[in-house]
Amino acid sequence: MKKILLSTLACASLVLAANSDYKYEITPLIGGGLGEGNHNLDRNYANAGLALGFNQEEGSIIDQFELGFLRTIQDVDGKNALKGQDTAITRVFGNLVKNYGLTNDFSLYALAGLGVEFFDHELSHHQEDGLFGNYGLGMKYQLMDSLALKFDVRHLINFNHGDNTMLYTLGLAVPFGERTKAAPVAAPVAPVAPVAPVAPVEVEKDTDGDGVLDRLDKCPSTPKGAKVDTVGCITLINLNVNFDTDKSDIKDIYSTRIHEFAKVMNTDKKLKADIEGHTDSVGSVAYNQKLSERRAASVVKALNGLGVEKDRLRAVGYGKSKPIASNQTAEGRAENRRVQAVMVK
Repeated sequence: MKKILLSTLACASLVLAANSDYKYEITPLIGGGLGEGNHNLDRNYANAGLALGFNQEEGSIIDQFELGFLRTIQDVDGKNALKGQDTAITRVFGNLVKNYGLTNDFSLYALAGLGVEFFDHELSHHQEDGLFGNYGLGMKYQLMDSLALKFDVRHLINFNHGDNTMLYTLGLAVPFGERTKAAPVAAPVAPVAPVAPVAPVEVEKDTDGDGVLDRLDKCPSTPKGAKVDTVGCITLINLNVNFDTDKSDIKDIYSTRIHEFAKVMNTDKKLKADIEGHTDSVGSVAYNQKLSERRAASVVKALNGLGVEKDRLRAVGYGKSKPIASNQTAEGRAENRRVQAVMVK
């Protein structure tokens, strides 16, 4: 009988392995057993074994078929047997397993199935080889992608005498193999009508980068940073000429800026500009008015020296009436002590 049952279980495992596209899971097991007193064996004993899981396809009622075995790690003493008489127990089982996921890493599972147990020595009436049924609950924690910790408790009922045994197992589950997936069926593709070639679209240019396209730009050589009108002609150039407190002398660091502005004026003789002088808020209104006029005049004088005619420039002072920054800070006051050019038509 023992050989027939073992052969049957082995064949069943080969059939499942050969005819399935499942992903497998192998789990080494350790644990223990707690049997009823009428077994006439020590009630507590240790087990070890191995389980092989066959994961089912999506949509199946069950999630896994489990095939495995457990054997006592050392012989179990018989209570009523003669001294030195003991036995070992081997159990082979197959179970249906259903998983219930709780989180990405943690799940519970229920199992139920049948098996057969063999006693190396049948020491009493309740120690006979035979079939059993079992059911149980367990939990599974995913330690990493390729390793999970499993623990379960199983209630075993022997069919010969209705004896009960409680088994508890702990294992490390290792998955291997991949399900074979059917290649997706490509949907028929409707023929695509030929597309007529599209002539390249010519991108209009703005050569001087003033925001006005070349075809509309009446002043095509505007220097970068200048404000222009709708036809690309200069309306405002900030000379970035700043002055020290209570001074109207132009510092050497602004020589390049003044030369660049003179070049623009000399390129287009139709251009005219107001050279506007400004101050910070320190001092009286009257004093700052005069100071702003001197600052504007000093810039006009420098431009005249670079070839810009006097009748194309006008020095205008605004005193402290047009600040561009806060006069409450030293930095803001430094920005306000300035000269800028406004182009006039």
